[in-house]
Amino acid sequence: MALNWIGMPAHDRWLEAELDRTLEFGRRAYVPNGFGWISNTGGIREEMGTQLWIVGRMIHTYAAGCLLGRPGARTMAMHGIRSLTDGVLRDRESGGWYAVAADEGEEVIDRKKEAYAHAFVALGAASATAAEIPGADELLKLAVDTYNSHFWSSDENMCVDNWDEDFSHCDDYRGGNANMHSVEAFLVLHDVTHENVWLDRALSIAKLLIHTVARANQYRVNEHFDTHWNPLPDYNKDAPGDRFRAYGSTPGHWVEWGRLLVQMRATLLAEGRNVPAWLLEDAEGLFAAAVRDAWSTDGAPGFVYSVDWEGRPVIRSRIRWVVVEAIGSAYALYRATGDQKYADYYGEFWDFCRDYLIDYETGSWWQELDEHNQAASIVWNGKQDIYHLLHCLLVPRLPLTPGLVPALRAGLLDQNQC
Repeated sequence: MALNWIGMPAHDRWLEAELDRTLEFGRRAYVPNGFGWISNTGGIREEMGTQLWIVGRMIHTYAAGCLLGRPGARTMAMHGIRSLTDGVLRDRESGGWYAVAADEGEEVIDRKKEAYAHAFVALGAASATAAEIPGADELLKLAVDTYNSHFWSSDENMCVDNWDEDFSHCDDYRGGNANMHSVEAFLVLHDVTHENVWLDRALSIAKLLIHTVARANQYRVNEHFDTHWNPLPDYNKDAPGDRFRAYGSTPGHWVEWGRLLVQMRATLLAEGRNVPAWLLEDAEGLFAAAVRDAWSTDGAPGFVYSVDWEGRPVIRSRIRWVVVEAIGSAYALYRATGDQKYADYYGEFWDFCRDYLIDYETGSWWQELDEHNQAASIVWNGKQDIYHLLHCLLVPRLPLTPGLVPALRAGLLDQNQC
């Protein structure tokens, strides 16, 4: 009989222990204005400031921690909520939130309004509302109003990208990454508000980016588009290692999309709604393409970070969030199909994480390894936050729907035992 760790009580206990270590490490991010950028040694990289996307992600993370009964998680989530409702990151004049502020004091470092970061504000607010964290309802209303007013385009049925400070000018660029994380937030907003508009929007985004564009491109997901949603395949070709807008395609997003499609399908099934067959077909196609192009393809274990449009490696670094999202995708596909190959990959990915990424000396996991699986800082410098780690440690212990924090609220942890 093939080995299958999914749902194994002993494996879940290991996940639980690693989750506790991770949540404790994340407390180091606490700064007066929210949550800072954690360095490779566990300190704060003050030069990076307090980034809005990190604050939103940490609210989400510690809302989960609160429902897991971890002392101090509630106060961490409350601190994040206060920083977004009463702190310097909030723009009380024009609405929304600034991209970056100093870790303490009143300085705003970057005044633009980023769709990517606002998606995490919405996710954090929805998760905190599910966990009944004080102040979450107010933050949720602010986040939803901002998204509806500025980031969702009813003409395009997609999310636009970045605005200037007063929302008077929107970039011509349209981003796949911001839309993917909007889908993530929309699924939890649907769970929390029970409003179908969020699920409908998530389907609209997925249909264009994955079923229409990526499927026609051997599931190599386009990240960059113009205002008419035409792909820009050469975008950032001269800056291939850009953290948020890398040249080519990033297989980590292929597998992340795969999990989201499976979760979307599960939600539709649970509600008795029509379920497009392409949701599961495309999720499997994305996973297969990521393994084909990126998993241990250049002579060493691990996923390469980015590939060109022929599937050749561009940035060969192994970034932790990529394999973490592959773990979640393998789990989701196993649950949806029962196919043993996904359980096999699940175990193989975890072996890689323990052999190379988990850092028991200075805490948490390395964020980046080079092509020889040695710690590096080519694309990322530091351990930033613990959002992706939360997912690989909790998603395999939860059903496919509802979303992570709503599922914890419903008492569904470890109800998937084999």
